[in-house]
Amino acid sequence: MGSLDNKVALVTGAASGIGRESALALAQEGAAVCVSDIDAAGGEATAQTIADGGGSAIFVRCDVTSGDDVRAMVAATLEAFGRLDAAVNNAGIAGSFDHRLHEAGDELFERVIAVNLRGVWLCMKAELEAMLAGGGGAIVNIASVAGLIGAPKAAAYTASKHGVIGITRATAVEYAKRGIRINAVCPAYTDTAMVQDAIALNPLMAPIMARAIPMGRLGQPGEVADAVTWLCSAASSFVTGHALVLDGGLTAT
Repeated sequence: MGSLDNKVALVTGAASGIGRESALALAQEGAAVCVSDIDAAGGEATAQTIADGGGSAIFVRCDVTSGDDVRAMVAATLEAFGRLDAAVNNAGIAGSFDHRLHEAGDELFERVIAVNLRGVWLCMKAELEAMLAGGGGAIVNIASVAGLIGAPKAAAYTASKHGVIGITRATAVEYAKRGIRINAVCPAYTDTAMVQDAIALNPLMAPIMARAIPMGRLGQPGEVADAVTWLCSAASSFVTGHALVLDGGLTAT
């Protein structure tokens, strides 16, 4: 039996990378999964992979910057599965890693904050309502080591991920006695499309990233998904308000 048998999970940004691996891992542990992304083709592929493996999944297209989209996503989850036990707020964008703050346009900041921070805010509002009605649950917000330290030439991204950790901690305290646990994970450089796109623009980034991590390699999406699954399960029943670092030792240097 899986650790999430008879549970229902929702994952945003699940068309690829950490979101996709998290959706697959949650399904592997027995959860029915609402797979969500703005990328319909990728999201539908993730849901189909779950179904092909004998799991239960639906796909709902959602732009997390739209409150209407987010509310419809949670409503579709409840309509399909009757409840919401776990939510993984993963949808996010990098924005830019090559502009000093005084060179960056205001629209860059506004877009990154809209997706990475306001998106989490909107998702949590709808998820919390569903979990309160259902008697509890677990939320995992995907932050970053950039939420704990400074990432040069990425002020907007860094600010957004610091905000994700802040909202995680504040709400963990607010809902601790309501049966809802809220945590974050903070990966370092992980082998996802976002990181590969950055390397494609600047091939020198690959060795720089590897050297920055004491373990000498990028993280794998599945490694992050394992942590996400643990935080969604009863195995982490006394953990809330925590920012779990998955960085190969980067922040220990």
